[in-house]
Amino acid sequence: MKASDTVITPIHREGHFFVALFFALSLILFWLWAPLGWVGLVATAWCLYFFRDPERVVPQRGGILVSPGDGVVSSIGPARPPAELGYGDDEERQRISVFLNVFNVHVNRSPEAGTVAAMVYVPGRFVNAAADTASDRNERQLVRLTTDDGHDIAFAQVAGLVARRILCDLSPGQKVARGERFGIIRFGSRVDIYLDPAYDILVAPGQTMIGGETVLAAVKG
Repeated sequence: MKASDTVITPIHREGHFFVALFFALSLILFWLWAPLGWVGLVATAWCLYFFRDPERVVPQRGGILVSPGDGVVSSIGPARPPAELGYGDDEERQRISVFLNVFNVHVNRSPEAGTVAAMVYVPGRFVNAAADTASDRNERQLVRLTTDDGHDIAFAQVAGLVARRILCDLSPGQKVARGERFGIIRFGSRVDIYLDPAYDILVAPGQTMIGGETVLAAVKG
């Protein structure tokens, strides 16, 4: 976490309702009993913190993928890319999973510049997002992206035990820039990225990610 994440940063529009709600409740609670009002203000401050949306310095060199979210790499390994996006049942990709806890920035960013080739929303369960099974069992938003240099990647916003809302602002055919904001997952979640075979992985399990800044992978050679 960077210091700039905690000092007067903008908040995502998804947080406006919650901040206004808790602030209004705080005023009512102060009127009823001052100690409760302070509890309400703490809740308001927590909402401001959770929905913070800091600016990021996106790497500009070619042939790389950046992390789609803040958090910790929970797993790396071979996995079948989502069939819902048109991948074959026998196809296998390297998958990097990043777990976001409730203290991380939850705004998601595109790993690379490109064009959205396909999108599918999949309803599901809300098991712990840190578990490998979450990628296939939990509610998720799947996105397939054709990068500007012709590679094929996919990424997924995966709901978690607490997360109950996935917001994705993308649409099929839309062009996105590397590091561009594309959505948010509320209250603890996970993002997966399925790599084109042309990429080498540059991170390891347990490594801390900064969305839009940390380089996950680079084109081989």
